[in-house]
Amino acid sequence: MRTYGQYCGIAKSLDTIGDRWTLLIVRELLALGPCRHTDLRNGLPGIASNLLVDRLIHREAAPPPVATTLFSLTERGRELEPVLRELSRWGIPLLREPAGSDTFRTHWLDMPARALTDHRPDQPAIALQLHADGNEDLVIEVKDGSVHTHAGRVDHPTASLTGPPHLLAASLLRDVDLSAAVQQGLRLSGEREAVLRILPR
Repeated sequence: MRTYGQYCGIAKSLDTIGDRWTLLIVRELLALGPCRHTDLRNGLPGIASNLLVDRLIHREAAPPPVATTLFSLTERGRELEPVLRELSRWGIPLLREPAGSDTFRTHWLDMPARALTDHRPDQPAIALQLHADGNEDLVIEVKDGSVHTHAGRVDHPTASLTGPPHLLAASLLRDVDLSAAVQQGLRLSGEREAVLRILPR
């Protein structure tokens, strides 16, 4: 293991998580939960197939009939969620100019979505479906003041947002007003008020 050789909390943390791909592996497992090696590879285009972080990753055999190994975060790995949330927040301005060649997965919006606030906790539960063109879906569920996310679909979402990644991200982060995003090509179906209920003010 490479080390900075410095007796400092920041340096020691970077000794563990500073290698390329490490935090992105953690991002995937926080967003998806336990998953197969192929699921991890799908969310990490360009990663070497033999690269997984032993210090933060737990491996276990999936129960029958699935004959595969599942990867999940250790307790220490899960403790990185606030760190990733802050990195995500810090990186929001860097998303304003999308690079046409950048890869995107809808579940990468998981971390910014978890930071949203339910501004109407007294209202009934809602489910918002996000779909970036050509990608899988992300569900944002809001109930009793809490916001939870998961990959996949729900049968009857309260509202759906569909469109290019940069408009989905800009809308969620309130970098672009929802009406302006719709004028630029974001498609909104269902209850507009349900979407506005969680957007930053």
